[in-house]
Amino acid sequence: MPKSAAAGAAVVGSGSQPFGSRLAAAMAARGPLCVGIDPHPALLADWGLNDDVAGLERFSLTVVEAVATLAAAVKPQVALYERHGSAGMAVLERTLAAAADAGVLSIADAKRGDIGSTMAAYADAWLRDGSALAADSVTLSPYLGFESLRPALDLAAESGRGVFVLALTSNPEGKSVQHVGGSESVARRIAEAAAEENRRYSGAMGSVGLVVGATIGGALTELGLDLDAVHGPILAPGLGAQGATPADLRATFGAAYPAVLATSSRGILAAGPAIAGLRSATEATRDGLLEG
Repeated sequence: MPKSAAAGAAVVGSGSQPFGSRLAAAMAARGPLCVGIDPHPALLADWGLNDDVAGLERFSLTVVEAVATLAAAVKPQVALYERHGSAGMAVLERTLAAAADAGVLSIADAKRGDIGSTMAAYADAWLRDGSALAADSVTLSPYLGFESLRPALDLAAESGRGVFVLALTSNPEGKSVQHVGGSESVARRIAEAAAEENRRYSGAMGSVGLVVGATIGGALTELGLDLDAVHGPILAPGLGAQGATPADLRATFGAAYPAVLATSSRGILAAGPAIAGLRSATEATRDGLLEG
């Protein structure tokens, strides 16, 4: 079982350590749960909020307040802030700041990926000390080549932050790219590149993680992916409303399960807007991951 909330807050706040080490400590203290902050219009309506900047901010800050002492990380979905324009992005900045103030790690789910100076600019936005958008980590898309992510990989290492690289997603369309090559699949090459990148990190866990869907079934075995060898965290969206159970995660990830940071969004957010309801749903989801 996780330690007390106070103990969790203490380990998360250690900015001098690499992201992977801080995340490993947070998972050990609070459990392996990441709560997605997904302010979909329908969820805002369910909470009695307007689909506007005021509703967006109320929703986001309420989630942070409710789950900060219970989850290892929170993951704002950047697109749902972008749709509100510059004012929405300002809310995202305040949400990331609130997470930092509350002592919970943040993952900006931005899925950025580009080349050269453009990739460097994305890295600067999400990973540079002093940037208003700086999160503890950011999701990246490697489909212009893993090495195109170099500016983000290097800046993350320099600033003590982390990245999660899309590897094996659960959407049906993903197979048309990620599964290509069979035993030498694109997904396997991404996993191997992440493992090589994590050689620069010591400690329990490297700072280069992968995004691997919780509902991929037997794809890891079919493609011969050894996620345990990555030596980094595995962000696994799909727990709860998308259909994956804790038992599914244990069966899917096998030996790599201790590195899995399971993400639940709608399954927890549907319990709002009351703080007590959100906390209860978070605790139940977390405890399910810790059983067995």
